[in-house]
Amino acid sequence: MTAPRVRFAPSPTGYLHVGGARTALFNWLFARHHGGTFVLRIEDTDEAKKTEAFVDAILDPLRWLGIDWDEGPLFQSERRHLHVAAIDQLVVDGRAYFCDLTREDSDRLAEEAGLPAGYHGWSRDRDVADGPGVVVRFRTPDDGSTVVDDVIRGRVEVAHDSVEDFVIRRGDGSPVFLLANAVDDHDMGITHVIRGEDLLNTAPKVKLLWEALGYGDSPVYAHLPLLVNEKRKKLSKRRDDVALGDFRERGYLPEAMVNALALLGWGPPDGVEIRPVAEIVELFSLDDVGKGAAFFDVQKLDHINGEYIRALSPAEFTATADPWLPDHYDRRAVA
Repeated sequence: MTAPRVRFAPSPTGYLHVGGARTALFNWLFARHHGGTFVLRIEDTDEAKKTEAFVDAILDPLRWLGIDWDEGPLFQSERRHLHVAAIDQLVVDGRAYFCDLTREDSDRLAEEAGLPAGYHGWSRDRDVADGPGVVVRFRTPDDGSTVVDDVIRGRVEVAHDSVEDFVIRRGDGSPVFLLANAVDDHDMGITHVIRGEDLLNTAPKVKLLWEALGYGDSPVYAHLPLLVNEKRKKLSKRRDDVALGDFRERGYLPEAMVNALALLGWGPPDGVEIRPVAEIVELFSLDDVGKGAAFFDVQKLDHINGEYIRALSPAEFTATADPWLPDHYDRRAVA
């Protein structure tokens, strides 16, 4: 395999959670195993939601885990002029068009036409001038289908008549992440897109944009299995204990956290789960990532963390425990 280029591309709209950390780790493991490049890209196209504090809330846990990046952090907002140029070109080429209809307008027109609620290409043949509040929609081909050959999920084929003309530029003029992803992945030479299963439905749309922009072959996709809690429900930032910063503050070792995260969907061929990061890098393969949902088991994390703690020398244990000991405590008693 030619040295791959992968990217972790979080949005700075919240703290780094277990799902995001697993995605970052699998990209990093893949890059390190194959001698490739790991790019960190901050997808801050949504101006209304991004904050500098959340950027730090992503970078600091990555550093704590030992996930280093070869390029970045690169900020998508600094490339906006390139995204806008791509949108303009799609409009000129007839692959995208302006639309001034609100969701309510679209639903009303659908009801009048006896169609399900939603947008049904109402503005395709209308002469809409660009201006405030006007979005740009991609003109999805009428016929045929788009196929995504996913390393983990297999062949995914989506008929074009099931894909509406999706928005690629918001009414405030800002590019939507689908468009920005296509442009940035191309310009940065990304060869493999490794991300969560929840984004699988966007892959055909990005591939359509990739082809419309004349980019040639799109990256190889690998969509990681869903993470679930003990009730087998999708892991939730609101409901579940998933913030990396919280685990760090409670004294979990970064090596143990990396080991546990690596087992969320991947398993070593020899079945030995607790092992150094260097060995995980050596063994890691997307071929060993399963399709089924992965259970984030805090009790298993506790067990793994305990194994790592018991493996520490007295001096290492003292240094590790120091931040949690009161100032008056005799450190020599710990050793």
